[in-house]
Amino acid sequence: MLGAGAIAGATALGAMARAAGGKSTPRAGQGEEDVGPGEDLMREHGVLRRVLLIYAEVGRRLESSVDADVNLNLAAVQRSAKLIRRFIEDYHERQEEEMVFPRFERAHRLVELVNVLRAQHQAGRRVTERIQGLATATGVKSGDGRRRLRGELASFARMYEPHAAREDTVLFPALHQIVSASEYDALGEDFERREHKVFGEDGFEHAVSEVDDVERSLGIEDLAQFTPRA
Repeated sequence: MLGAGAIAGATALGAMARAAGGKSTPRAGQGEEDVGPGEDLMREHGVLRRVLLIYAEVGRRLESSVDADVNLNLAAVQRSAKLIRRFIEDYHERQEEEMVFPRFERAHRLVELVNVLRAQHQAGRRVTERIQGLATATGVKSGDGRRRLRGELASFARMYEPHAAREDTVLFPALHQIVSASEYDALGEDFERREHKVFGEDGFEHAVSEVDDVERSLGIEDLAQFTPRA
């Protein structure tokens, strides 16, 4: 079950991103703004955190032995897991592993943290594979199958809540300390080029749109419903 940390982390995302991303400058000929590599990675964590909320909601529903919306919930899990695989594991984490982590290793800074983060990436991919295998009509037909799926959803969230928070508050801010301003800006440009190469234009926006659709399918799109009652 997700705690308040996921929601608080999402709320703090913008503030931390501004701190790590530096000033934004308009793109030539466009009204959009560039973002630094720290902010780019942090906002992608926002997509991850919203999927964690989806996983928590489906896990809560699976606690019921009779679930009239089981197919809807399984579809939400499968769509979310595919997004995690495509946008987080095969893109976001690959960028960290290929373009961020090696810089810390070469600088001999936060190497122990980087080792843990890298190992958690591998663990997360294994959990995603198990989630995709369990989130089927056959997989949740028995009570044991439902418990296993709930367990995998919960273990994914339990790891990635602190994982993303540690990157946002420790690793990404420290990137400024090990690279020059020009290298930091160039890294942001590399991120943007890779995003366009992998997803075309507006890859991040498409990922957010996908999360929006899944949230609406579950009826959890209204942020106000998460506000504690007085």
